[in-house]
Amino acid sequence: MGGRIRVLLADDHALFREGVRSLLGTQPDIEVVGEVADGRAAVQQSAALHPDVVLMDITMPHLDGIEATRQIAQRDPSVRVLMLTMHDNEDVFLRALGAGAAGYVLKKSGGVELMSAIRSTHEGNSYLSPYLAKALMTDYLQRGDRAVGAVADAVPPTKRLSAREQEILKLIAEGHSSREIAEMLDLSVKTVHNHRTRLMTKLDIHRNADLVKYAIRLGMVEVG
Repeated sequence: MGGRIRVLLADDHALFREGVRSLLGTQPDIEVVGEVADGRAAVQQSAALHPDVVLMDITMPHLDGIEATRQIAQRDPSVRVLMLTMHDNEDVFLRALGAGAAGYVLKKSGGVELMSAIRSTHEGNSYLSPYLAKALMTDYLQRGDRAVGAVADAVPPTKRLSAREQEILKLIAEGHSSREIAEMLDLSVKTVHNHRTRLMTKLDIHRNADLVKYAIRLGMVEVG
């Protein structure tokens, strides 16, 4: 994908938007093309500006970020919505992904992670904040999850996965983006994406959150 990544900021806090705009302005491959303070305006400006990525807060006036994401995804699936929020609980995360969000970053994350998430999302990958990955792991270990247990019981045994697919599954569950995994394993991003697609098909698991829990169930990931 050539050219700069065109980003629309959607957050109801002006000072926060100003900070993010200033941060992204230091990146030669990222351009902030607009900013809005509510979900309804996010939908309208997404349609008008056709950004590559929308950085979407969840709690906003007029229309919350999840519903705004749903409307944007329905109108133009080519627009990638990356949630940028303080909400770190699983229910909100799963609702956002169900609405069509391509990624989820917490506001307590650093600028380097945010920029990595924007680039990864723009490349067509899903992105899950490592903070949230760890929260999902901790929650699973504390209370278990019957839904994921049922999925795990129904999927083929792990021996159906190649060694490389198991390696990539572990790194995904640890919260690494496809670009980071590619660099760690000396592979192309496209190769990592293909491995991810194959292992999700084999396991019949289609959400990052469930991949994380499945990896925990198999003892592939530890919570430090």
